[in-house]
Amino acid sequence: MKKSKLPLLMACCILFSCSNSPEEYFNFAVLNSNSIYGFAGDGMHRELESPSVKLVDEKAGTVAPMTRTEVIQEKIKTVETNFEKVKSLSVTDETKEMLTASIAMYEYILPVYKNEYQQLALLYDNNAAPEKIEAAEKNISDKYAAKFLQLHNEVLTAGKGYAVKHGIQVREVNTSPSNNY
Repeated sequence: MKKSKLPLLMACCILFSCSNSPEEYFNFAVLNSNSIYGFAGDGMHRELESPSVKLVDEKAGTVAPMTRTEVIQEKIKTVETNFEKVKSLSVTDETKEMLTASIAMYEYILPVYKNEYQQLALLYDNNAAPEKIEAAEKNISDKYAAKFLQLHNEVLTAGKGYAVKHGIQVREVNTSPSNNY
């Protein structure tokens, strides 16, 4: 008799350990979109103009600026990681709108990071003429900013509804991509 209950108990443990809380759904689908704040806008442009630093000698504590290619590669890793988290969540009637909106946003931006933003990073890294860099930045903004804003707003709208339904405290901060960051 003890053996027959053990598989059921194990299955329940696995089921519950694999299920995500409403907060986790919200964090993965909505809050992680903060990592792409600046997409096709001034935020990403500023990040490329003044890249972060990386530790080059741990013992000495010396740092050096990241190349723009490294900046974009790190951004791509972050976006891909967050996208995988969203795609791994189970779609339910309650989560469908939020997850669908989040997935659509990631599907839209990831190719831009892998293509146009990597090309822009190379322009920076190869010390291209400022006019050429500005033209590439303007092209990205003109081509992608409006659609990104729409998709991002859909994520936020769906996320707010989900948060209210599940009693998740959300503090609104005006982070609209339309502000050009």
